[in-house]
Amino acid sequence: MKKHLKWLTELTAIPTAAGQEWRVVAWIEKWTKAQTGIVLKKDKFGNLLLTQSRKSSKKPIYITAHLDHPAFVVRKQIDEQHLEMEFRGGVNDAYFVGAKIEVFDNNDNSYFGTIESLDTKAKPFKRVIAKLQKSVAGFLLEGDIARWRFKPPVVKGDLFHAPACDDLAGVAAAISALDKIKTRRGLGNVGVLLTRAEEIGFVGAIAAAKNKTVPKSSRLLCLETSRSFPESPIGGGPILRVGDKTSVFGPELTNAIAEIMNQQKYPWQRKLMPGGTCESTAFCNYGYLSTCLCLALGNYHNMHDIDGVLQKNKPAKVAPEIISVNDYHGLVNMLTVVCSDLDKPRKATLRRGLETRLKAYRKILS
Repeated sequence: MKKHLKWLTELTAIPTAAGQEWRVVAWIEKWTKAQTGIVLKKDKFGNLLLTQSRKSSKKPIYITAHLDHPAFVVRKQIDEQHLEMEFRGGVNDAYFVGAKIEVFDNNDNSYFGTIESLDTKAKPFKRVIAKLQKSVAGFLLEGDIARWRFKPPVVKGDLFHAPACDDLAGVAAAISALDKIKTRRGLGNVGVLLTRAEEIGFVGAIAAAKNKTVPKSSRLLCLETSRSFPESPIGGGPILRVGDKTSVFGPELTNAIAEIMNQQKYPWQRKLMPGGTCESTAFCNYGYLSTCLCLALGNYHNMHDIDGVLQKNKPAKVAPEIISVNDYHGLVNMLTVVCSDLDKPRKATLRRGLETRLKAYRKILS
């Protein structure tokens, strides 16, 4: 668990943006080299595929997560202290002007500044002008990343605060589960798919699905960190997400996971989670059997008190994202259990229960 928490802490500190995920990719490449029995490949879109070197005749299971987080990408340097940047991701307009940011060059040097203006009508992404604290003439280039200025990840009790839990906590959970699964007999069919550019409409997942980066026979367990609501609390356990604000996921796979988890004794939740749209929606629409497992997330997309801001009775402030440490470890365990039991015969299934009920009460229909 200490090792898995360490990976979570390192990954959620890495600057990343849609189309500029290379720092996270480099971390995964280094991680893979330190593992035994794990093979890393890239599809032609830059999505990462981690598979096991041992063979299996079972249908594949892929745990998926995305490599990006809402962030700024530099368009140009206006003068020695001003940058024009576009924002790739979904954050409400009220949170921008006056917010503190941190810009990173390709050598990971950081520069601090403040957002001075916001252009909401710019295409394809809204744009900002930021003023930096000191001259950076020649140091920053088109494509460099900026994000809200936060302290490094920290654990406070059971709560984990970090610049980017969405979805780097999902990435950490995926590789942590694979770390456990690779030592278990009969699970050579389990791999991990890490996608790009989810925050601008899960285009990496669409590309992977349309071009069959993984076989169509695969079962996909898409990981997310989804906005917490009163009925889906942080600390209530990892969540089997039956759908999102756009669609419901594959019922066959979702119900099978629920049947498996009903036999477990640790906390878990079964919720819709309508706060956003998940990659599972894309995979399902391209004919994959897919569902979602997620962590309840506080300060979704770094927006503190979203409802209060929308109701205009609270100031708009950015803040680190928050998940539960116990939920995170619970998700790793949940993935391990589900992958272990998904192909095993189950004593109680929904179909079996329906047949038993018909047999018991069929006379009433006569």
